[in-house]
Amino acid sequence: MKKILNPYPKLKEYNCFGCSPDNSWGLKMSFYEHDDYIMSKWMPHINFQGYINILHGGIQTTLMDEIASWLIQVKLKTAGVTAKMETRFIKPVSMNKGEILLKAKLIEERKRFARVFVQLFDSENILCTESSIAYFVFPEKLAKKEFNYPEHKEFYEE
Repeated sequence: MKKILNPYPKLKEYNCFGCSPDNSWGLKMSFYEHDDYIMSKWMPHINFQGYINILHGGIQTTLMDEIASWLIQVKLKTAGVTAKMETRFIKPVSMNKGEILLKAKLIEERKRFARVFVQLFDSENILCTESSIAYFVFPEKLAKKEFNYPEHKEFYEE
């Protein structure tokens, strides 16, 4: 697995709920690349609970949307925005059994459209949630101008 660097903390107003390491209310996600996948290990925190000891479904979908966005940035080398997200909740995600794993893979790509499939596994590697997420993908020039998309090399150590 290859660590993906977060190039955005250098931006003054950066405070992403999903991936900013400095957002005290955020998810503070980090990412890895493994073959065709973007992956993230994430430890649930009590602030993201729904029912007692169960990870809130809205947080699950946010985790899945965030990792899909990073897949677009790393694999397609541009930025995109969510157009549609279909999520299937298979099993409740326990808050108190350890890290969860998210895996995202590109399953379709057209000129300005991409579909990403994301799976969320609990600490016992049981599939709990999955999403098919459609992204509108921007041309790289527009992504850089309007969405602060960095040079692709900034996602990796040299």
